[in-house]
Amino acid sequence: MSDPPPPRPVITLQGALLGARIAAPSTLGVVAFAVAFGAASVQKGLTLWESVVMSLILTAGASQMLSLELWRDTWTLGGLLTIAAVTATVNARFLLMGASLQPWLGRAPIPFQALSLFFLFEASWLAAEKHRAEGGQDFGVFLGAGLLSWSVWWLATIPGYLAGTLVTDPKRLALDLVMPFFFAALAVPLWRGLGRSGLPWAVAAGVGLITEALVPGYLFIITGSLAGALTGALSHGRR
Repeated sequence: MSDPPPPRPVITLQGALLGARIAAPSTLGVVAFAVAFGAASVQKGLTLWESVVMSLILTAGASQMLSLELWRDTWTLGGLLTIAAVTATVNARFLLMGASLQPWLGRAPIPFQALSLFFLFEASWLAAEKHRAEGGQDFGVFLGAGLLSWSVWWLATIPGYLAGTLVTDPKRLALDLVMPFFFAALAVPLWRGLGRSGLPWAVAAGVGLITEALVPGYLFIITGSLAGALTGALSHGRR
């Protein structure tokens, strides 16, 4: 006998409120991140409207910061393809996160699935997984956590942008280093020391540096990240 089809997702207001409560502690980090993005977008010449719309539509913190690093005054097809490839690489983790929601979304209409996955963030995914691990079946938990994260993200972009406009000399306050410092801060919690766990870091750095020396542009981000990920997968599989 074949397995029964997954039930349609159950969504309640109580579940949405529970999801928002679970995700609430993470909003402090979201605010700091969004403020940094808003301030950095000023230095790249974006308008307030452009910055807020980017946060409304994309809502992808690391990718938005990275896209600012790759931002150009004049765009070419090659530049657009580069930024698309780099941000897709950074966001590859959402493929696995989205697949894990299949038991809930399997029988939902396609438009509902697409709308729901718009609210896929680390906080909403973790809230959903925590709820399911405890035996819960309310998909409202995922939506509530995602809606809160999305709202906080784009709203906090505004004060960050306004703060950035007040600074006449960004280098004097080291605001031009916001993005490098941000990515360095993201890497610190992932460091597990030298040895086998440090091998992917070394491979990623080495491949990235070699690519940067040989190929102009930002291809080194893609080659370095893919080389590091592949090395990590192979070394983990041998343990």
